[in-house]
Amino acid sequence: MRYTTFMSSTSDNISEADILSAVVADNDGDLPAEAARSLLTLHFRPQAVDRMNALAERNRLGELAPSERAELDKYLRVGQFLNLVQAKARLSLAN
Repeated sequence: MRYTTFMSSTSDNISEADILSAVVADNDGDLPAEAARSLLTLHFRPQAVDRMNALAERNRLGELAPSERAELDKYLRVGQFLNLVQAKARLSLAN
């Protein structure tokens, strides 16, 4: 679990995902069913998915500008957050 990674990380290399993982994992599976179902409806819009794919392809080709790298990183952080919250929602519904 990333929580142990968070606990052993120094402030220099801790990511937002590490911090959020510790917050989300703090009370595994205890979301109300309605809230959990609502969280599972969150998703990126098709335009955002297209933009992420374009940025990822430019990154793969080594053609990403610094501003595009920053944009891609933001998408990745939001995606990680969404994954963490939805994992907790699924766990809550399974309990």
